[in-house]
Amino acid sequence: MGCATSVYAAVGTKKKLTVPEVAVFVPSTRIPAQSDLQKRLKGLIPKHVADRLSSVRNQIVFVAVDTGGSAIPELRRGLEEYLSLLIGLTNKEYGLEGLVEFKWTSLDDGKQQQEASSCVANSWFEVLSVVHLMAMLALAEADTLMIPKDHSGSGIRTLSSDCKREAVDLLLKATGYLEFCVRDVLVRIPPEIKKNLPKDLQDGVLEAISFQTLGQGTEIQLGLAVDCQKATLSVKRRLACEQLSYFSQAYHCLSGCDRINNGYGKKHMWFIKWKFLESKAAAYYFHGLMVDKGNEPSCHVSAVCCFLAAEEILSESKKACFTFCLAAPVTRAAPLWGAMKHLHQKIPEVSARKSQMYGYLLEQEKVVQVLPDLPEFQLSLRPDDYQLPEIDPAWESEKWETQGQSLLKEQLNDSDDDDETETE
Repeated sequence: MGCATSVYAAVGTKKKLTVPEVAVFVPSTRIPAQSDLQKRLKGLIPKHVADRLSSVRNQIVFVAVDTGGSAIPELRRGLEEYLSLLIGLTNKEYGLEGLVEFKWTSLDDGKQQQEASSCVANSWFEVLSVVHLMAMLALAEADTLMIPKDHSGSGIRTLSSDCKREAVDLLLKATGYLEFCVRDVLVRIPPEIKKNLPKDLQDGVLEAISFQTLGQGTEIQLGLAVDCQKATLSVKRRLACEQLSYFSQAYHCLSGCDRINNGYGKKHMWFIKWKFLESKAAAYYFHGLMVDKGNEPSCHVSAVCCFLAAEEILSESKKACFTFCLAAPVTRAAPLWGAMKHLHQKIPEVSARKSQMYGYLLEQEKVVQVLPDLPEFQLSLRPDDYQLPEIDPAWESEKWETQGQSLLKEQLNDSDDDDETETE
């Protein structure tokens, strides 16, 4: 593995350039922008509810900007509290769903931040953005767990099995958030608003990240299986094939989105290509080992074809990894870990040995050299089920219902009077 970041001094300046190390890829993260919700909600809901909504949201903004999104526990607590209050604005009985504008921006630096800003007058857009941010925080926390620091001073860094399992749990939690966004939130947003949502919130992009996250969870499981002496070869092959299936679906989802046309979208696509190729190489390697157990000459030929394909695909994955790292914003891939640390050594070694061993069979004209199809397995990882928190009690009191409806009627009457004045 490697340290979380490498720091290089910029030539001729005191400013330092930080190149982050990536184990779990976190797509562009969006955060709420500072806004005066109290002013926007004045006359629509009771003052104490508006004050709490504005206060909690602005606190989230402050923590996110001040820490660059690294204060994950604090942000998670704030977002959960905010959601319980925000749900009231989505209640159709109150008629507030499209009356308040919510502004979000990107944590990315430079011009991208300006381009990524969005302001939408829809409370379900706000719910979508909040749950999406919770998913990104879970991915960021998993990434932190998968990049340990060397506290021994020996330069050797190890990652415990408990950390890996905890990272898988976080990935499943993130996938649950993303699936909730697609299944329960996007469907509530009007089509005219939905088509103009930020590219990060398109359903195809959300589905791609969801499959990608499951693929990375399976990648960690495969690494645990490789390190476990009791894990059978068939289990390792199944996990490798499942990982390939997840990244294949992620690629399919993302390739149909406009998001790949911008800079960060291209980096996202290269990450999926890199992991797709790695998992494909692993799948062919383990499938080759299984096929090679047969006694027929055709079995050995098929196995050699698998090993040669795995070696070629592994070489392609290294190029894809390099392209991903150089794509803006520049990053570093974490040093080899898990299954790939094992396979980067074993695939070339086994490919050379088996090619030499069964070379005479490959040269026989009667034997047809065909790369066998990989087996398909039922996907085993399942995202955590996510539901919105209970609505804050402030929205359920009879006092609010009476006061809120009265305030809303007054606001609407004032608007009608203004329109009549303008007409005259």
